[in-house]
Amino acid sequence: MELADQLEAELGRPLPGAADQMPSVPLTRRGLVLFCLFIALAGAFLYLVLPRVAGVGQALHSLQGGDASWIAAALLFEVASYAGYVFLFRTVFARESPRVDLAASYRITMASLVATRLFATAGAGGVALTAWSLRCAGVGRRIVASRLLTFLVLLYFVFAAALLACGVALATGVVPGGGPFMLTVVPALAAAGLFALTIAAALVPGDLERRLAHRSAGDGRVARWTAHAVAVPGLAAAGVHQALALARRREVGLLGAPAWWGFDIAVLWAMFHAFGAAAPPVAVLVMAYFVGLLGNLLPLPGGLGGVEGGMIAALAAFGVELNIALVAVLGYRAISFWLPTIPGLFAYFALRRTVARWRAEQGMEPTGRFRRPAPCYALQSEAGPVGARSVPETPPVRSAA
Repeated sequence: MELADQLEAELGRPLPGAADQMPSVPLTRRGLVLFCLFIALAGAFLYLVLPRVAGVGQALHSLQGGDASWIAAALLFEVASYAGYVFLFRTVFARESPRVDLAASYRITMASLVATRLFATAGAGGVALTAWSLRCAGVGRRIVASRLLTFLVLLYFVFAAALLACGVALATGVVPGGGPFMLTVVPALAAAGLFALTIAAALVPGDLERRLAHRSAGDGRVARWTAHAVAVPGLAAAGVHQALALARRREVGLLGAPAWWGFDIAVLWAMFHAFGAAAPPVAVLVMAYFVGLLGNLLPLPGGLGGVEGGMIAALAAFGVELNIALVAVLGYRAISFWLPTIPGLFAYFALRRTVARWRAEQGMEPTGRFRRPAPCYALQSEAGPVGARSVPETPPVRSAA
């Protein structure tokens, strides 16, 4: 265990420091200009260049004439998708702090969505904001790391299971759709690799950190590197074990994981029907959807452009007509990407007010600036069993005036 963790365990609260500061991205003039330039170029391409491509202009024009009933259904699907995400988040974290109720879960998840959408960090911006919010809610540092891994394991178990099942089914001809080797077998193998890593993490001894404590003792570079290297498998194992514990208890909130992915895919399915086209087989739709989401890994704000290109290319590779795939994917992204950003912005500012209230409840001075928030003192410091809580025996120490 690191020295900071030992001190937190003794004091009953985490030490004040950068880890408890609100994550922020330095906004420079150059960065703002580049971001606006990217948005302008992306819009110019979609509305000026793309319509001039043979046959695409007519397809894009059909976006204005979609069936209102199918579009309304797609909007409801998207609301259900985010509801599943919020309920899964609450299921994982509500036991760690009474502050993480349904309203706080909504604000944290939607505010994190904005951070993920606006900054090209492959989701890291949203993870940082989520971790900071949980620390302010009274969840200890190691528990935050462990439960975030639990949340990701539960969420991406569905992702990997869908890739494996649909990839094998398409490659073997069990379901119609066919598809190239790179879009069926390769994703299935990658999903199998993720399952192997998860199983390996579950087999890591829970006391691995204690067993190797003598190797990580000291102040040298090797000792520090060893301490970090030993902590990672331990946290991964704790995250997987907590996911298994929640599954064994059959928590209803775990249905939020398939709801998050399933209803979002249903939005894409509804877009095909909204513009008068037959949707491809379900397995093809699922594979094209998940392959396209890999565009989020590109250094683009929210994967803008990368996700669209990936989904359109994957659908075309499965035999879907290019114009139809283009209209369906752009309609899907208009709902799944842009519309949730608006309530996400409101949730972001609501989260700031919520955190200010949490600070007041902890007896801390409020801050008047966004960039320099006061440290948030948590109530826990060790990653214990699900549902375990600890209350500090001493109140948080205020900084000297």
